[in-house]
Amino acid sequence: MLCLVALLTPLASQPSTSEAVRPNIVLIVADDLGYADLSCYGAEDLRSPHLDRLAARGQRWTNFYANCPVCSPTRAALLTGRYQDLVGVPGVIRTHRENNWGDLVDEAVTLPQVLREAGYATHCIGKWHLGLDAPDRPHDRGFDRFVGFLGDMMDDYYTHRRHDINYMRRGDETIDPEGHATDLFTQWAVDTLEEGLPKAEPLFLYLAYNAPHTPIQPPSDWLTKVRQREPGISEKRAKLVALIEHMDDGIGRVLDAVDASDEPTVVIFTSDNGGQLSVGASNGPHRDGKGSVYEGGLAVPTIIDAPGLTAAGTETDQLALSMDLTPTIAELAGTRLPDPVDGVSLVPTLQGEGQGELRSTHFFRRREGGRAYNGMTINAVRSGPWKLVQNSPFAPFELYNLANDPLEETDLIDKAPKVRKALVAALSEHRQRCGAVRWQAAATATRDVSARLPTSPSAAKRPNGSRDASR
Repeated sequence: MLCLVALLTPLASQPSTSEAVRPNIVLIVADDLGYADLSCYGAEDLRSPHLDRLAARGQRWTNFYANCPVCSPTRAALLTGRYQDLVGVPGVIRTHRENNWGDLVDEAVTLPQVLREAGYATHCIGKWHLGLDAPDRPHDRGFDRFVGFLGDMMDDYYTHRRHDINYMRRGDETIDPEGHATDLFTQWAVDTLEEGLPKAEPLFLYLAYNAPHTPIQPPSDWLTKVRQREPGISEKRAKLVALIEHMDDGIGRVLDAVDASDEPTVVIFTSDNGGQLSVGASNGPHRDGKGSVYEGGLAVPTIIDAPGLTAAGTETDQLALSMDLTPTIAELAGTRLPDPVDGVSLVPTLQGEGQGELRSTHFFRRREGGRAYNGMTINAVRSGPWKLVQNSPFAPFELYNLANDPLEETDLIDKAPKVRKALVAALSEHRQRCGAVRWQAAATATRDVSARLPTSPSAAKRPNGSRDASR
């Protein structure tokens, strides 16, 4: 791959987008991958050689958070650069209206819209989970091409149904391909790269796997391999390890397709939330798992390889969120997201510079139904080492100092009243902002999601948050 020499100079002083080197960008998102479920993040019973390869040539993030401990909200934040509640997705988007907790607002400007306006070919492969109908499908929201699964989880990795509905699509067309979903998504991604990388226009590929989300359904040969290699492993754990290793193998094919081209290409890997403990996931040193706003539900493995920008084999403990990847990608592409943006570009950290805290407070919220939530939210807010947690809408606040208590074992809610008061006030203000945003579509509303883009997204303004410590 070519070095991204142009990226070593801050974009504000670069030539125009048409003159600068604009890298291809591949963003890979796993579904429910535990923080410690890669060998490069400490797993001893699991082998992920291809993501290990990506980490060896890029930058491994050890303090990276998903915006939310469940799927749709994190994806909304990742594709808009905003807190998920502020774009109408506080909870999981589902098939049935009575159990649906989000609707991406029409005014939300997405990363693929901005990149397409800047001259990128935009491709979405795999799981979407941000809307089942117009105007909320991938090609309504900025992607030139979509091949994948519109819905949330698959009830079967081979039949690709949810509630007996076929949500597999190629654009508007319903398709019914044969094969394991991970293999299908991998092949479609490889085809996209082999066809797209030789072209003059740069390419943005958003590859979102369903794996390793339930059902834990690895191909039988991968499960056999794990059983033979790991004597004594539980059947539950063996199935999850096999499903993750199968995905890693697919990612290896994607990386090979990238490497086969001499085009400059940035590759980013992350997960939408922490691992699900009930199916054998490991979140390493963190408490709890998917669905929870304790650390295990939020901390995710994240790797960024920007050749010529990131030093090979480095790691950082910079605290960042999913939505920070959005302005980062925009800056790498030589463009910017229109304000307002909550995310902050991570380019300085990728360059080896210190950034300090990206924001004074980091908010984590999830809305859900059922008896446990009753349509209400669970919340957490972090400021420095302090983290305020309300992991049930019916529970009192808890307060932890993560610097001294990373496992969130010692509740200091009555011992640090000033901290408690400040964080409760910050959360209250954020709740009010979020409460002003509609998150359910009007049943009879006529909606128009024509792109609301700035006249010139590549105007000579600093990319969102790239060097502005006040954001």
